[in-house]
Amino acid sequence: MHDERRRIEERAERLHNQRIKTAIYAATVPLTVEAWQAPGEPVPFEEAAAASYEPFAMDTPWGPPWGTTWFRMRGQVPAEWAGRRVETVIDLGFTGDWPGNQAEALVHLTDGTPLKAVNPLNQYVPIANPATGGEEIDYLVEAASNPDILANNFSEPTPLGDVLTAGDKPLYTFRRADLAVLDEEVFHLDLDLQVLRELMVHLGEHEPRRHEILHTLDRAMDALDLDDVSGSAAAVRAVLAPVLAKPAHASAHTVSGVGHAHIDSAWLWPIRETKRKTSRTFSNVTALADEYDDFIFACSQAQQYEWVRDNYPKVWARIQESVKKGQWAPVGGMWVESDGNLPGGEAIARQLMHGKRFFIEHFGIETKGVWLPDSFGYNAAYPQLAKLAGNEWFLTQKISWNQTNTFPHHTFWWEGIDGTRIFTHFPPVDTYNARFSGEEMDRAVRNYAEKGAGTRSLAPFGWGDGGGGPTREIMERARRLADLEGSPKVVVEHPDEFFAKAREEYPDAPVWNGELYLELHRATYTSQARTKQGNRRSEHRLREAELWATTAALHAPGYSYPYEKLDRLWKTVLLHQFHDILPGSSIAWVHREAEAEYARVAKELEELTAEAVAALGGGTARVFNTSPFDRAEVVRTAEGGPAYVEVPASGSAPLTAAEPPQPVTVAGRVLDNGLVRVEVAEDGTLASVRDLRAGGREVLADQGNLLRLHTDLPNYWDAWDIDKHYKNRYTDLLDADSVTVVEQDPLLGAIRVERSFGEGSRLTQTITLRAGSPRIDFETDLDWHEAEKILKAGFPVDIRAPHSSAEIQFGHIQRPTHTNTSWEAARFEVSGHRWVHIAEPGYGVAVINDSTYGHDVSRTVREDGGTTTRVSLSLVRAPRIPDPEADQGRHRFVYSLLPGAGIEDAVAEGYALNLPLRVAHSAGVPEPVVSVDGEGVTVEAVKLADDESGDVVVRLYESRGGRAQGTLRTGFPLAGAQVTDLLERPLQDAELVEGAVPVTLRPFQILTLRLRRG
Repeated sequence: MHDERRRIEERAERLHNQRIKTAIYAATVPLTVEAWQAPGEPVPFEEAAAASYEPFAMDTPWGPPWGTTWFRMRGQVPAEWAGRRVETVIDLGFTGDWPGNQAEALVHLTDGTPLKAVNPLNQYVPIANPATGGEEIDYLVEAASNPDILANNFSEPTPLGDVLTAGDKPLYTFRRADLAVLDEEVFHLDLDLQVLRELMVHLGEHEPRRHEILHTLDRAMDALDLDDVSGSAAAVRAVLAPVLAKPAHASAHTVSGVGHAHIDSAWLWPIRETKRKTSRTFSNVTALADEYDDFIFACSQAQQYEWVRDNYPKVWARIQESVKKGQWAPVGGMWVESDGNLPGGEAIARQLMHGKRFFIEHFGIETKGVWLPDSFGYNAAYPQLAKLAGNEWFLTQKISWNQTNTFPHHTFWWEGIDGTRIFTHFPPVDTYNARFSGEEMDRAVRNYAEKGAGTRSLAPFGWGDGGGGPTREIMERARRLADLEGSPKVVVEHPDEFFAKAREEYPDAPVWNGELYLELHRATYTSQARTKQGNRRSEHRLREAELWATTAALHAPGYSYPYEKLDRLWKTVLLHQFHDILPGSSIAWVHREAEAEYARVAKELEELTAEAVAALGGGTARVFNTSPFDRAEVVRTAEGGPAYVEVPASGSAPLTAAEPPQPVTVAGRVLDNGLVRVEVAEDGTLASVRDLRAGGREVLADQGNLLRLHTDLPNYWDAWDIDKHYKNRYTDLLDADSVTVVEQDPLLGAIRVERSFGEGSRLTQTITLRAGSPRIDFETDLDWHEAEKILKAGFPVDIRAPHSSAEIQFGHIQRPTHTNTSWEAARFEVSGHRWVHIAEPGYGVAVINDSTYGHDVSRTVREDGGTTTRVSLSLVRAPRIPDPEADQGRHRFVYSLLPGAGIEDAVAEGYALNLPLRVAHSAGVPEPVVSVDGEGVTVEAVKLADDESGDVVVRLYESRGGRAQGTLRTGFPLAGAQVTDLLERPLQDAELVEGAVPVTLRPFQILTLRLRRG
């Protein structure tokens, strides 16, 4: 047989694209359109309905950046269309770059009822099927002219990322607003051809099935009447029917399709726009559910549901109905799809708690899995936290973006730092916006790593981020691929069903231990430093407010625990942990608003804490310690002077000066407190740090606190990525403007170093040593004006450390300091929370911070044979995309060097730096709400139960990485105790011994106790 593949493929392509697709709508009539430009921010429907509209013609530019234009569209279905399927088709002037992140619209009836959204690949609004003719059309269409920030593949910075800088030039040209007859036979022919052509080109050239489809297409095109596509469509479909009817092989892979619309809660648009995106997409989804009984849509992020409930009650009612019918599946059980690395442990617990409760309360559904397809890596505490919230499975997708190594599994058990395992799936289709294309189906089968053991994978399908979600075209593809030779089988089903089947067929799936590290987007540990600091400070202020509010509720008559305020503030913080806000990868508008929100949260939490402390009664000055560790340290009094005080864990004590172990001396540029001796060099770096408790051991192998300015231009994704080549070009900041002793007191000594560098940046660091503590603080005030740079602070330590330990949620993780394998080499930038620790047998050092997450640890052998292990903190970056002014301006933060530290010291000082002692005039209370003994047993949260029963909830964990035993005692009469899940639901009774609770914890175990007051 002659090889005519090229002729047939080109023929089918041209006829399909130029004749068949253009005939899908058989007849059209333009609507009459009027427009009204809303001033400023979006307005309610009622205001738009009462506005004065002006005539509007097609091909007219419209829509300033971030503007809202309301269009009134009117028309009447022609009588001759009776019996046909009639729709409205609207093209706002969509660009071809991608289905989301551009113009979108929500179509309303004149009574305010939302009908459906209009999106780039979803432009129709159903009218009647069949039409009777004469139907009157009267729509009010809210159109958002959101700029396409992704245009040109992020190649250039743009001012469009903030309404303050975007200008007012119209972005779009309105192309179409028509009544149209959908020719259903041509519509289905189009889908038949799409599926067969895509299947064909992804089959091997040696496959008989490929050639069967090819020659069937040739015969089908012979049946097409170019002068009457509509009239011949049925005949063409009849030719194609036999090849579409051939069943899949018995051993064909099964793809479980789950409807999905990944909507970032903020990213290249502000939060206010996400509130509208959700209403638009959810309107589409509920409309599609009415059309396709076999459609199932999985949707996460309780926050987005709440926005729709509060702002679009009619859409909310449709969601509730779809949930009842089983077509809408709440999933994920988190308040938002948060970042997987940066939120604190308690914050992730609250993400799960608030998310799951929302779905239980509003739908009577307890979600079974964690749905996080797009976060930038996942911490190793997740398995335990997920299981403690009642989850059975975990889904992610993003690890497919790895820059260096291919993740070896798609279905596996993920084991966390405490040993908890959760059944996990990583879809081999490598997208969470699937459309069941031939390429995607081929990729899913080709990639699937568990061949021979498992037979199924999951594919989330639908357009996200304003693309409008799943479409009827995607559903039609799924139906054709349900049982088709040459393709995997596609079944649309609930993700719970997929996970149940996958686990049943593969219960002994392989195990992955530790973090799911994304070998990309490593700069998200550092970008937008003020946003990250706002998160860290908010988490600790929430802890503080809850502890002292609980104390006041137990001991202050008349005090009312602020349930509603704390709930609202927690949810504000949880929202801003979304995986494009906290990581620093959003437009300027998002981060500008985030900083303002964090300031409001700080103010309100300060007021709540002050009210709780004041409610304990007036009195003399007292010191309040929110940390779970006893503290003996120097504190600033209200008058500004220092005092050395001793305060119990989670308790208070009078501001009575205690005698420090030894005073601080300052001699030239040398600080000495009898524990450590610190020498500051003329250039402002640390020339020497000697640990006097270890016989004067020199801690540093080279200049300490060396500030290094690196060129930082990644290959792509500026705010997201830091690529390894950043290490190759740098400038050490060794020119100090001044090095001055600024404090010389028996309780503390301080030396200030001032530097100017780069493009007008200035940095002031106050190096402080306090009596009674080996911790050396670097209080930093930075005015940053660099572009495409990263600033790091390095500590070359004279220790041969085989690994570093970094604090993560409810524990810590160890990472090798060598690069034997490509997996280790790829971890050249990693995340941690309050501390990083390195050690050799007998001696360790910690680097502690109050708001820094990114760091790197490297090791080299010196000429003298010793080993230098360098810990470098990533302090601030200067990416220009998507926010051209990212991180510019003022930053204030603290980091510290802690010589002679074990893990337990790093834990305690990490809490201490992040939870400063509070001085207030108060009577206080004699006993903390709870106290624990036993090394490693650490209190993470103290609060009243959310059901307002008055029970006290305490969350503990083992913090050293070993087994721990201890006793929890209360500062109030204890009538009983229960072990609960994260949702504060009882799991079992806890033992009471002499009015206290014995506690036994495995390494890194989290334990939540509910304490009933006597």
